[in-house]
Amino acid sequence: MNSSKGNMVNAGAIMSLQQDLRAEAARLGFVAVGFAPATDDPEVVRRLHEWLAAGYHGTMGWMADRADVRQGPQSMWPAADSVIALGMSYCPDVDPLALEGDAEKARISVYAQGRDYHDVLKKAAKALARWLTAEGEKRGIPVELKLFVDTAPVMEKPLAQAAGLGWQGKHTCLVSRTHGSWLFLGAIYTTVPFAPDRPHQDRCGSCNACQVACPTNAFPAPYQIDARRCISYLNIEHKGPVAEEFRAALGNRIYGCDDCLAVCPWNKFADAGARNLAFVAREDLIEPKLDELLVLDDAAFRAKFSGSPIKRIGRNRFVRNCLYAAGNSGNAALRPLVAALLDDPDEVVADAARWALNRLP
Repeated sequence: MNSSKGNMVNAGAIMSLQQDLRAEAARLGFVAVGFAPATDDPEVVRRLHEWLAAGYHGTMGWMADRADVRQGPQSMWPAADSVIALGMSYCPDVDPLALEGDAEKARISVYAQGRDYHDVLKKAAKALARWLTAEGEKRGIPVELKLFVDTAPVMEKPLAQAAGLGWQGKHTCLVSRTHGSWLFLGAIYTTVPFAPDRPHQDRCGSCNACQVACPTNAFPAPYQIDARRCISYLNIEHKGPVAEEFRAALGNRIYGCDDCLAVCPWNKFADAGARNLAFVAREDLIEPKLDELLVLDDAAFRAKFSGSPIKRIGRNRFVRNCLYAAGNSGNAALRPLVAALLDDPDEVVADAARWALNRLP
């Protein structure tokens, strides 16, 4: 810890600032806020490098490229003293598994049914950072900071656990006793020596519901995930054709997968009323119809998913996913739409169309 600045500032002033910061974070829509030391955790560092060495990151080369700074706050920014961990709820008010096996409709992960969380969280985090800087100046507390929302080499989940927001469950995502598995995470690194909260204890116990629920056996062991087998990786991050061994397991999931999160027993305590209104699901994304999605060209795709995180994967990858869903649907009415994509300029889309057509009655 870099405590020299803290010794120059009244501890009571920092404590008061910390208390007021919690209130300001809540006002800005964060349902969870906690504080952790900015020191690198050797156990987190070890797990990261073991995960990368096993190749579990698949084609996400950016995970390995900056592993040296990803491994902890002070590896990225040696001046950091504290981490402010932030959580914003996107708790759904419907069952994420309700459309499983539906022959006409597709499944979009609940986190992507509303506005792009990157934009929402970043706007709120920037507002909090501005408040902290201004309040620090008023109170004679020097403030330097850096903020992150999922787009930098920062491991938000272990930091959130260290700050007491929840714990990394056996599905490797954060679990909160209050908000279940439905928290978007952000972090602010700062030079202010805030008092750390107590790290959250693991509350998974003997439960293995998330491990059993995974359609592709993406968990080689509890608390470990092989992204190469994870449906969210396959239909979002993976750019080429999905290996045939996984295509049937994709079912009608066309963007992400909620299965391991949705079955977590801690979700019974989560309240959709705590959800940020920006993440209220769009009506057209709650039960999207495959026949309407298969006909999207690039312009229509961009228009439909403007302001949505889905836009980032592009039309071709999205239609590829819809074709796999069509092939798994058993719905003969989709044959003409699938056949129309056999000559698609994108070979990955054409390959998915051939596979789907061969499976449809």
